[in-house]
Amino acid sequence: MKKITPKVICAWINQRDEETNKGDYGRVLLIGGNERLGGAIIMAAQGAVYSGAGLVSVAGHHVNRSALHARLPEAMFIDYTDFDYLIEVLPRFDSILIGPGLGLDETAQNLLALVCEYATSNQRVIIDGDGITLYATGDYAKPKAALIFTPHRIEWERLTHTDTENLDDMKNQDFAAEMDAIIVLKDHRTRVYIGEDIWQNIYGTPAMATGGMGDTLAGMIAALMGQLDTPKHAVLTAVFLHSYIGETLAKKKYVVLPTEVAEQIPFYLKKFSETDGNPY
Repeated sequence: MKKITPKVICAWINQRDEETNKGDYGRVLLIGGNERLGGAIIMAAQGAVYSGAGLVSVAGHHVNRSALHARLPEAMFIDYTDFDYLIEVLPRFDSILIGPGLGLDETAQNLLALVCEYATSNQRVIIDGDGITLYATGDYAKPKAALIFTPHRIEWERLTHTDTENLDDMKNQDFAAEMDAIIVLKDHRTRVYIGEDIWQNIYGTPAMATGGMGDTLAGMIAALMGQLDTPKHAVLTAVFLHSYIGETLAKKKYVVLPTEVAEQIPFYLKKFSETDGNPY
């Protein structure tokens, strides 16, 4: 098992070239946020914007438009009931995240089916939260895109139809291989299953046990997909930064909020881009 350490991450985060623009840093689509759970997709969008994605669009329930623009004017908005428009624009994005605050109703099911059908082989699809529950219980086509799941333990049980108490790393790796996906299994010490490798996160704190943390992480993964060399680098960097920032903030805070983690991402990306070794 490999450890996700600052030294590993520093090699992957590069300083930005001078002659670049927003189109060079990834186009991200986030799908979720029904009429009751708009905060989830807003936190995912904040994670994506603050992680440096060049262009971020949110497809959600129309009641969330004003709240999103009030909190995050950098993000664009699409009414997720406009399926024809979503099908039209879907190919424009480098990465697609579906699930935060999505819900489990017919609209949610149709949105997941749309992504599974229309995502292309040069895209990356991250399935989180309610998207995992739907994928686990429905009959969806496997997307042609590179696939990433970000389950917590209960969602992993749903996805594998197995009691996690009886699972070990080798079984988890076998499941990941069957799904042909990267698995980010969120836990006290998150583990990431990528091909033949198993990576363990060594940072994190119970101060981060707050609703919305997973949404923020999912947004970070989606954003870094368009900036780092490989999906592996994007996933591991997001997992590391998310927990490292949370643990650092927890030195002075009893509770760390997801929005506080997101606000610190640009500072830590800057620090880690300026060194080739372990600065901390």
